[in-house]
Amino acid sequence: MKFESTRAKALEKLENFVEKNLSEYSRLRNFDFGIENRSNVSCLSPYITHGVLNELEIIKKSLNKFSFSKNEKFIQEVLWRTYWKGWLELRPVVWTDYLNELKEIRKEFKDNANYKNAVEGVTSIQCFNEWVKELKETNYLHNHTRMWFASIWVFTLDLPWQLGAEFFMKHLYDGDAASNTLGWRWVAGIQTQGKNYLASEWNIKKFTNSRFSNIKLNENAPPKTSNKTYAASKLEFNNPQNFEEKNLLIFENNLSFEMGDFKDQKFKKIFLVSNKNENRTIELSEKLVKFKSQLIEDQKKRLEEKSINAEIIDLSEIQNINETSYGLYPTVGENLDFINSNNLKIEFLYRKLDQFSWQYCNKGFFNFKNYIPKIITTFN
Repeated sequence: MKFESTRAKALEKLENFVEKNLSEYSRLRNFDFGIENRSNVSCLSPYITHGVLNELEIIKKSLNKFSFSKNEKFIQEVLWRTYWKGWLELRPVVWTDYLNELKEIRKEFKDNANYKNAVEGVTSIQCFNEWVKELKETNYLHNHTRMWFASIWVFTLDLPWQLGAEFFMKHLYDGDAASNTLGWRWVAGIQTQGKNYLASEWNIKKFTNSRFSNIKLNENAPPKTSNKTYAASKLEFNNPQNFEEKNLLIFENNLSFEMGDFKDQKFKKIFLVSNKNENRTIELSEKLVKFKSQLIEDQKKRLEEKSINAEIIDLSEIQNINETSYGLYPTVGENLDFINSNNLKIEFLYRKLDQFSWQYCNKGFFNFKNYIPKIITTFN
């Protein structure tokens, strides 16, 4: 399990997966065979999260290999992240509420023994302990394992989902505000109210090829409840009609400018914005901060190879830019929080994929997936 922090290596990983393993994806995707064998899944999510690869180029590559019907499950999984982002964009207060709840819960559980045992991986549940170790060592977990992990955290260890979501965000290379927060809410039973996800011994045993057994879990827990409901806002994500020559800010979620919708626009200068831990509510692990920094460095190098004037700055330094700038939209999360709380003058530019897809994110994913063929034909 190695995630190298360049677009060249991401493209290599994509090519290898499509050529060698995509054909078996639908049949094998739910199996977690262990750290040494991840060939049944793409492991592209850390690159998609950071925009090093974009969803459309991955989908296009897969469709050049197989038909939509053979690729449908893979394409759905690629676009889950797009859906989660759109769902949260229409309800940004979900993220704000989560952070506010997290601050209070942190205080309450500061000295809680069960919580400390969980994050150190010294519980009575062997598979869970192995996954804690894997998460810290590789900054990645198989998607099915994330569901089991979250379910055990919430329903067997009886810990708040908010702390679990923070633990994932601290370590996962592919963590983002939308997919992480909403995924944990879904497992707990408050994203789709009254419907939780319960890990079971037989399911873990089957889909880990019997690597784990004798797993004692709470398999009958009721879903968590919340008295908060969130209606979708009617937001518009519009780009300017005419571009002026301004600076462009690129955040950590859009690190392949040369492949993006605005590559042909003339900008005075491109600022690549690094957000380490000083301006984050959730402190990231050193390895994750380093991974992000290296991806930003790689983007700078590629821009300079195209003779584009680029500079890496810290998030706090945006305030020193004395003119209104364009910014590739960072989506709901820590970077946008900083911009909003400091009333910074930035005119956001939205990806065409997001502009088109987010209109279908007002309901559940099963509604969204009906529009996936329409999304694909629009952009391919």
